[in-house]
Amino acid sequence: MSDDSPGKRHHSTSFLSGPANRRWLLPSAIIAIGLVAGGYLLGDGLKRAHRADRSVTVRGLAERDVTADLATWTIAYSSSAGDLATAQSGVEKDTRAIQAFFGELGFPADALQPTGANVQQSKDNGVVTFTVRQRMTLRSQDIKRAQDAVRRQFELVRRGVILEEGSGMAFTFTRLNDIKPPMVAAATKDARAAAEQFAKDSGAEVGAIKSATQGYFTIEARDGDSGGGWGVSDTPYKKVRVVTTVDFYLK
Repeated sequence: MSDDSPGKRHHSTSFLSGPANRRWLLPSAIIAIGLVAGGYLLGDGLKRAHRADRSVTVRGLAERDVTADLATWTIAYSSSAGDLATAQSGVEKDTRAIQAFFGELGFPADALQPTGANVQQSKDNGVVTFTVRQRMTLRSQDIKRAQDAVRRQFELVRRGVILEEGSGMAFTFTRLNDIKPPMVAAATKDARAAAEQFAKDSGAEVGAIKSATQGYFTIEARDGDSGGGWGVSDTPYKKVRVVTTVDFYLK
């Protein structure tokens, strides 16, 4: 039974009232505001970090036409006879003819040097044959004179010198280190142009270089001429090429 007599008063205690509860609410509100502000700053920081990390990776190309600065001509020839002395005499005759040929073209005597010789003996139906093979090498930085020698090489045949397989002129470009810096700069400039076009299409701007990788330099015969890589071929006209990979920041 409830006691509703006039002399009795009912008192109720509120959980959210009173000085103690107000002291509890204030720190809670501060913490809540801090969490909201911290979350905003964290999100904004992440956005700014994401924008700062935006980048584009592009490749830049640089090419340059060059002319070889070293000509190397290896001349292989031989002489065969029934005795070694006669075979050797034939090779010596051819050597004098080759030396005279290059001397008439204006090459100094030391431009032509012997680079190898060997003797072979064979027997066919009881007949012994001696073959003496000789190799001479011309090295010259006079490219025009070397080209002239190649054009006139059949004069050696008219003088009785039979050139064996493997004889031929090779032109080499040796000054790659001289052109590396400007070519790398040109390739980087080409890469930036590509990055700027990408940035324009995406509504951004190109910033500083984030990272860069220099590719290998290649030297090939120009205009589809025959020849091998790394600047050695039977044509003096070369094309040097390098590709760089550059990572640019976007802002």
